[in-house]
Amino acid sequence: MKKRFIFHIDVNSAYLSWEASHRLQRGDSLDLRTVPSAIGGDPETRHGIILAKSIPAKKFKIQTGETLYSARNKCPDLLIVSPNYNLYRQCSMALKEVIQEYSPLIQQYSVDEFFLDFTGMEKLLGDPMQTSYLIKDKIKEKLGFTVNIGISSNKLLAKMASELQKPDKVHTLFPEEIPSKMWPLPVEELFGVGRATLRKFRDRGIRTIGDLASENPDDLKRYLKSYGLLLWNYAHGRDNSPVRYNNSIPVKGIGNSTTIPFDVEDESAAHLVLLSLAETVGMRLREDDYCTSLISISLKTKDFFYYSHQKKLHLPTDCTSVIHQIACQLLAELWQGEPIRHLGLRVSELSSNNLFQPSLFEKDIEKQKRIDQAVDTIRLKYGAQSVFRSAFLGSGLKPLSGGVIETEEYPMMSSIL
Repeated sequence: MKKRFIFHIDVNSAYLSWEASHRLQRGDSLDLRTVPSAIGGDPETRHGIILAKSIPAKKFKIQTGETLYSARNKCPDLLIVSPNYNLYRQCSMALKEVIQEYSPLIQQYSVDEFFLDFTGMEKLLGDPMQTSYLIKDKIKEKLGFTVNIGISSNKLLAKMASELQKPDKVHTLFPEEIPSKMWPLPVEELFGVGRATLRKFRDRGIRTIGDLASENPDDLKRYLKSYGLLLWNYAHGRDNSPVRYNNSIPVKGIGNSTTIPFDVEDESAAHLVLLSLAETVGMRLREDDYCTSLISISLKTKDFFYYSHQKKLHLPTDCTSVIHQIACQLLAELWQGEPIRHLGLRVSELSSNNLFQPSLFEKDIEKQKRIDQAVDTIRLKYGAQSVFRSAFLGSGLKPLSGGVIETEEYPMMSSIL
């Protein structure tokens, strides 16, 4: 059987690296990568979240996804730069052009991540390891930023390999290397292990990926249902998903909003409005084969004051219920009780959804996905209003609402499988 060679190419601190390279090419003397700096939000108002950070910023324990206000409290001298999405799109396209020279089968998984199937290409281009270094160095010399490249026989292990040590590195993680390279790692570094599952693993004494791999899969299935068995397989490096060629530009985000027919003054009604928006946003996510890692809501009061709030997820999702739950949490943190006349819901930092995606709350994921898919199928065949939740009966609200479903042609996506 032919041995597979899959590369995972991941830009190091993509947004910040791209901004730094762009500024240096314009003649700036300061390299943002050498000082505490970050990309995100509006530096003037201090609104928004951190999207990317420099290595020096990590020393101040600044985290991707935290608010600019919190980051500035940790590091008052933090240099914050607003995101430049047109630049990131151009850099992503330039990266793709370089990668395409080495295989006809590449998959753009996110704005800063690509999978490349090198299987069989060694006959034309030579040793996979040597080729990976050629790719890495060519990107650095030609485009001015660095990447990590992970090499393995499947996408999961290639992804894990690219995370082993950064920046500007090439790593292998073939099945025979799993015991020495992957099993000693903390279990939270395994793809799919979120905070809720981590707590459960620690309660059972599972500290490393190797501990998880040595567990009885039947016990894990009883303990965590099918999700436990999935993670056990991940711990053994099992993944059969193909590298799927795509040539389309991923969307930046999907949003929907609605002006409510009456002023909303109680929480339950506001939650129903958010549910009606989550229904349409979730359907569009699944239709386009995306998951989201950033959920935001906006509201406009009776007096036309506008507010917004957002939350970055630890694990991506396309689940309507999860999106709704996060939206309700954001509303609780944002809303001061003023009458609401307009609500909006938006998902962004999208990633491809051709591998199994655990939800944020890590419950019975397969069951929820089957429910969402069944409802989508019925609505597609019989109309959007053919199936709706009983909570809307007598509420005076539409079960699916929103006058604007927006998609923007920019791949602002997170780095997950």
